[in-house]
Amino acid sequence: MSGEDYDHAAAAAEEKLHCASCGIAQVDDIKLSECNSCDLARYCSHDCQEHHKSEHEEACKKRAAELRDELLFKQPESTHLGDCPICMIPLPLEKEKRKFRFCCCIFVCEGCMHQSFKREMEERRRCPVCPFCREPTPTRDNLMKSSLTQIMKRVKAKDPVAMCLMGGDLGSKGDHIGAFGWYTKAAEMGYADAHYQLSFMYQDGLGVEKDRGKEMHHLEVAAIDGHPGARHNLAVLEFNEGRRERAGKHWIIAATQGQDESIESLMNMFKLEGIEGGRRYVSKEDLAAALRGHQAAVEAYKSPQREAATAFHVNKIFKA
Repeated sequence: MSGEDYDHAAAAAEEKLHCASCGIAQVDDIKLSECNSCDLARYCSHDCQEHHKSEHEEACKKRAAELRDELLFKQPESTHLGDCPICMIPLPLEKEKRKFRFCCCIFVCEGCMHQSFKREMEERRRCPVCPFCREPTPTRDNLMKSSLTQIMKRVKAKDPVAMCLMGGDLGSKGDHIGAFGWYTKAAEMGYADAHYQLSFMYQDGLGVEKDRGKEMHHLEVAAIDGHPGARHNLAVLEFNEGRRERAGKHWIIAATQGQDESIESLMNMFKLEGIEGGRRYVSKEDLAAALRGHQAAVEAYKSPQREAATAFHVNKIFKA
């Protein structure tokens, strides 16, 4: 840090020890509170904050946007799916490689499901159980009824995953207002996929008026929570509205989470900028790093048990 930067930082820190409106210093009996939207100013009272609002508003909005972008473009530690609760290896993004368990409303990877199936066959169990919660698996005859009963139990337990499933069920039946209600409840509880589903409802005007701003808001919240599909869609919106630099950043992050569509979009963007000439928002180095990150993410989803499960299903298809 240069001397000038150090002086600037010291002055900023000193300012935060005083009310931005009246200038009173923070002492034992006077506590200062930060602005609700940014970290630039602190106040000794609500009246001081209101009095300083017009003077602070422009800088506040700018800093709030910067803080939002810092959060938005931070590489998530994992996807919104997290790890398989049994083998503790990241759950794959491909839907066919993970199985949903209605009894406990969680995903289990196909590798663990296959190992559980093998164990049950070896032990000749008459009643299969969930490999995670050990709840008996419903028979084909009462699968739908039993699954709905299990979901309702999870809804009563205020499980956002179950609430999101209720929204999906109502939406498939054309009850978009009801679906919107369930998705909203799940989103309020912090469930990333509910935010993702709400983005489609605002995009298409299903159960609610079309709203591009709210569509982007829900995509951003889901992306921050590690949803690669939401981040990819957010990149598409940014690209279509001419904000290529932001689109490129989103695609790079989603690609390093193992999202195939994003790596393809990133490569297409790189080719397009090569044809157009002019400024590049995705450099050759950026693309190479994204490709390495994508491959690393794909490898992280693999395990011997998952590969065995895939081979089993492939052999089963060929034998059929």
